Amino acid sequence: MNTSPAKTTTPDETAAAQDAAAKDTETKDAPGTSSGAGDSATAHDDLSSRPEGDADDGIADEDLEPDPFEKARHGVGAGAAAVVSAALGVVALTGAWSGRVAAERETLIGQIKTSGGGSAAQQISEIYGDAWHTTALVNGVFAVLALLVGVVVLVRPAFGAPADRPQPAWVRAVALAGVALGVLGVLISAGMYFDVFASLPSAGTPAGG
Repeated sequence: MNTSPAKTTTPDETAAAQDAAAKDTETKDAPGTSSGAGDSATAHDDLSSRPEGDADDGIADEDLEPDPFEKARHGVGAGAAAVVSAALGVVALTGAWSGRVAAERETLIGQIKTSGGGSAAQQISEIYGDAWHTTALVNGVFAVLALLVGVVVLVRPAFGAPADRPQPAWVRAVALAGVALGVLGVLISAGMYFDVFASLPSAGTPAGG
């Protein structure tokens, strides 16, 4: 009876088999690992290629873009004051209802004073002269106000905290117009009050006097 000897495994062959099994395991796991690494690299590239500040676009845009309401509010007070100055200058030249009412009051007072009798010169002075001078005085007050408001608008940027924007050109133009009208109104009112342009009428000497 023939019996073949049993095959024995040497330690070297055992170690070689274990190394081969380990390499097979690494080869099987390699595609998954490679894919995961590729995905990670792609995601990293996407993040790095994204422009800086995209995450903060809302905050950055709000900080950089000017507020339209703030821009509209700029110069509103100075513009309103300039318009008021020009309007006061026009009133000083054309007359106001307050001046007319004051003149009528002076006329009534003069009529009351001279109702009991009086010379012609006294009647002219009380009834006509006082009303004329009152009208000139009221117009002069409006002219002075127009002048003062216009000057304040023009010199305001030179005082206080410096503004981030210059004063609008139309505000300065309207304020200059108010100053010019105010100066002209003051001159005309002063001439009227002191009878420079036209003197009070004088009563003629009675015949045979």
